Amino acid sequence: MKVKEIMSKNVKLIHPHAHIAEAAKLMREKDIGMIPVGENDRLEGVITDRDIVIRALANGKDLERLTIREVMTPNCHSCFEEDTIEEASKHMSKDQIRRLTVLDKNKHVVGILSLGDVATKGSDEEAAKALHRISKTKH
Repeated sequence: MKVKEIMSKNVKLIHPHAHIAEAAKLMREKDIGMIPVGENDRLEGVITDRDIVIRALANGKDLERLTIREVMTPNCHSCFEEDTIEEASKHMSKDQIRRLTVLDKNKHVVGILSLGDVATKGSDEEAAKALHRISKTKH
């Protein structure tokens, strides 16, 4: 099974110069915890609910003026829509992450693959393996 068959589609990039309040509102409206950041379908990073809390709120930053670029995670993890679920799950496991931004062959953002997608739309066996590997503590 390919990533494109189970990924969440209709993913929109948020501009890196937008304010973090815009990202937080979008996360609340869509009930999501991560938004890809970039311009013209080109991925520059991601912003997560954790980025907002840890890098902005907990550091006492001026939330009214703070842009996404200032708190986003650059160089985020991604996979390609033609990758198999097994390949993507191994990538998630290796880096202990729960979400991957999905790119097409031209490296344009086309979706998000989450561990939840693997669990609900993929095979139970692959989801169990991925969750086990992701949850392991690295020594």
